[in-house]
This record gives sequence, structure tokens and C-alpha cells, in this order.
Amino acid sequence: MKSFSESYKNAGVDVTAGYKAVELMKEHVKRTATAGVLSGIGGFGGLFEPDLTGINKPVFVSGTDGVGTKLKIAFLMDKHDTIGIDCVAMCVNDIICCGAKPQFFLDYIAVGKNYPERVAEIVSGIADGCVQSGCALVGGETAEMPGFYPVDEYDVAGFAVGVVDKDKILKPETQKAGDVLVAIKSSGVHSNGFSLVRKVFTVNEQNLARHYSELGCTLGDALLTPTKIYVKPILSLLEQVNVKAISHITGGGFYENIPRSLPNGISAKIAKNDVQVLPIFDLIQSVGNIPERDMFNTFNMGVGMIASVDKNDADKTVEVLNASGVEAYILGELVDSEDGVIIC
Repeated sequence: MKSFSESYKNAGVDVTAGYKAVELMKEHVKRTATAGVLSGIGGFGGLFEPDLTGINKPVFVSGTDGVGTKLKIAFLMDKHDTIGIDCVAMCVNDIICCGAKPQFFLDYIAVGKNYPERVAEIVSGIADGCVQSGCALVGGETAEMPGFYPVDEYDVAGFAVGVVDKDKILKPETQKAGDVLVAIKSSGVHSNGFSLVRKVFTVNEQNLARHYSELGCTLGDALLTPTKIYVKPILSLLEQVNVKAISHITGGGFYENIPRSLPNGISAKIAKNDVQVLPIFDLIQSVGNIPERDMFNTFNMGVGMIASVDKNDADKTVEVLNASGVEAYILGELVDSEDGVIIC
């Protein structure tokens, strides 16, 4: 007998909508499958057999995150097929900072009302992110929660697991004064600072539809640009260069994230004129009249990742990254200091 409860439906939860959503998302999940996937979606757990060939001491690295209030932009624009990329990116970009290769991903989608087609759109973006990062979507959960979320709103979070050989885990403690910082450009605001963004622009449908010449698109399109996924370029770099540390520039901007990968007594010195700031950040600062330090303490400012390498490897690092499809440039250096980050 097919599962159905009229009483539960009257309470606001339609289990049949959940079944339809699963059917619609199967095609998206299928294209993320890798050799390690041993089970399809629908079971109580996702089975994955990692290929540990060449890895002498496997260490699993995990990361979890959500999309945050960027979702409010998706709601207003009624566009739901890219925020899944953001969810994957925020997880896999973290674990690659340890040198770990993502293996699999799980998502959690909580909705006020289950619209199967919308859930499938969200999952299509998650699948895109998994394909971009080379990991498999092995499962997830969709929870219909009437009375907790408005019927047209939802939340998305995810969880990724990667693996790295213990001997190849990055060693930030080896950094020293004179090492060089290489910036990898972001695609935009990514998925951080949107509470401030929404306050600056008083976000509504009319404002999101406004076209800005400096952006080359509408405000909404610029803000909803998916987070760049750096996994494959970074993995390529790690094969060719001795990278000492990597910082993922997320919430907290330069001042919070760069020190997370620095040893005691070493600081990052960056000339602000060397930062290739994207137009969206100039617009946010101008419209919001935001102090420069707050900008660097909230947003990525056009820099999604920073790699720390010996000065003799700096040019090669830029070359390898650019050849891998991302834009990179020398941003600054490490100095003897207790300040953490020095932007001058």
C-alpha cells in the first residue's frame, strides 16, 4: 500500500509531494555519481566506497555550511537553480584548504511547503556544484515544516567529506616571513555578508531588477552569482607546487579568515591597491557608505582564496592556477608581526 496520510496532509505535510520531489531530483543526482557510489537515493544512508589507491595514511576531512540570507535574493527573484552551487561550494572550498579531495556530499532542505519542482531546481544546483567539485551526491533530506517556515521560503545546508593522505596535509606552521600570498579571484559576493547587502540596498523586487552599468547586469543577477568552486584548480596546484597554506575568504573577510592559516608571530601584509576589487564591492561600499575596514572584515572583496607559497614558487603558482581556469595574481607577503593582517 502506498504511503499516504490525509490527517498529516491536513496538518500541512503532503508526503506524496515528497515522493514526487525525489523522482524529479533523481536525474540530477545520477549525473554526480562517481565510482565510489554504492547506493542510490531513498535508503536510510548513502553508501560510498572511497578509492584509497596511493594514499598511505588516509585522513577524512569534513565540512558543513549553508547558504545564509542569500536565499532571500533567490526567493524574491524566484530563481532556485543556482543556490545549490553555493551550498556545495561553501563546504568543499573549506575542506580543500587542508588539501583534501572531496568524496561525497549530502544536503538538507527544509521547506515551508514542498513544491516538488522547486525542490528539484534546488537539487539541480547542488548537483552542478558536486560535478564541479568532483564529488558524489549520495543522499539528503527534504523536510516539510509548515508553521516553521513561510510557505514560499526554505533553508538549505550541506555536508561534505573529503580525504587526504596524512603526509600531504598542508602545513601552515612551515610558513615564514618572505613567503608570498597568491590571490584567486572570486565570482562575486559568494555566500557571505548578505545581511549587510540586504540592508544596504533595501532589497526588494524593484531594486533587484535595476540594471547597473558598472556591473553589466541587474543587481539581482550580480548578487545571485554562484560561489566559485576552487577544488579542481587547487588539486592541480597541489600536484605541482609545494603549497604551505590556503585560506578560504568567507564570512569575516580578510581579517578573520587569513589568520586562521597563519602560525604565531607571522602576519599577512597586503597593499590595498593590489587587491583587484570587483565592481559589486565598490557599489556596496558607495551605496552603504561603509568604512573600508568593515568591507575587508565582511566581504571577500574579489578574492575567494589565498594560497601561501615560497617566493620562488609564486610565479609558477599563478601560472598553474591561470591554466586551470581561474584568475590568480600575487597579492602580498608574510612578515614577522603579531597583527594577523596588515592592509596598507
